[in-house]
Amino acid sequence: MKGLAGRSWVGGLLALVLLGLFFRGLDWGALAEAIRTARPGYLAGVLAVTILTYVARAWRWGELLSPLAKVPFSRLFPVTVVGFMTGLVIPRAGEVVRPYLIARRYGLSTSSAFASIILERLVDLITVLILFGMYLYVLPLPEAQTRGPLLGVLKAAGALAALAAFGVLALLVAFHLQAGRALALVDRVLAWLPERVARPISAAVRSFVAGLAVLEAPPARLLKILGQSVLVWLSIGLGIWLNNEAFGVHLPFHSVFLIVGFLTVGVAVPTPGMVGGFHESYRLALTQAYGVETHTAAAAGLVLHALSNLPVLVLGLSWLGGEGLTFGKVSEMTDNREPEARA
Repeated sequence: MKGLAGRSWVGGLLALVLLGLFFRGLDWGALAEAIRTARPGYLAGVLAVTILTYVARAWRWGELLSPLAKVPFSRLFPVTVVGFMTGLVIPRAGEVVRPYLIARRYGLSTSSAFASIILERLVDLITVLILFGMYLYVLPLPEAQTRGPLLGVLKAAGALAALAAFGVLALLVAFHLQAGRALALVDRVLAWLPERVARPISAAVRSFVAGLAVLEAPPARLLKILGQSVLVWLSIGLGIWLNNEAFGVHLPFHSVFLIVGFLTVGVAVPTPGMVGGFHESYRLALTQAYGVETHTAAAAGLVLHALSNLPVLVLGLSWLGGEGLTFGKVSEMTDNREPEARA
């Protein structure tokens, strides 16, 4: 449990710092009143949409895995939920748990299954950037949108992130299409290492390359994956919009494209359960971009974080033992980054 304890200390410290920023100067009475008067029908909608989001995530992951194995949805959905649940407790654990659970059941190497997670993250980022760009350059700005230097900063940040994302995608495509040359270069580098070290690394790299096979898919399948990703993020956006409405924050639906951009940065901070990073980025989006009162934005952030994670925690905890996992084993797997590839 040493690795888990170390990550918990670091992540917990980051969470405390961000929560300190989040709660600084809040009117606690106004915060409590905002939560008390939130409209329950909209909040129930947030819970329902959260489950639909994970249904869409599982569906899309199956498409990314399809060149490697045909995994039924009945298996994809619980594995997706368990993976994201472990990631709430142990930062980045889901990136190891999901490939491990699929690999051991369907005769894959963990590295090739892990490649699907890398592609999933990349498609997520590209989709978020497309929606973010549509908000900034195509769709009409909401009346509540604050003008001034903030918009310039957002446009510059979005452009830089887009360059980085498409650069990584181009690198993965090149690595896959020129796999022979790339692997030969890897082998030359590994030749300097002892064979007992070089051999497993070489095998893992080859498995990872095999996991990029979906990049050779016909354009129709790639468009389907992009369409699935758009559905994932529209579902996430619907949850945000419903939550805003519950707290009387009346913004057009496409405003969530900007809020998602803020949240993507916030949840990248490796804190347990995304605590702190999620809250502060959501508060900043509402207060700085739309002039929402701080106590309302804080209340909405607290409730959205709770409702968007509650179904995952409940379902994931109920399925964790059935997958033969404990948090101790998950911590060990995350430390090693090389869980067993087969059951």
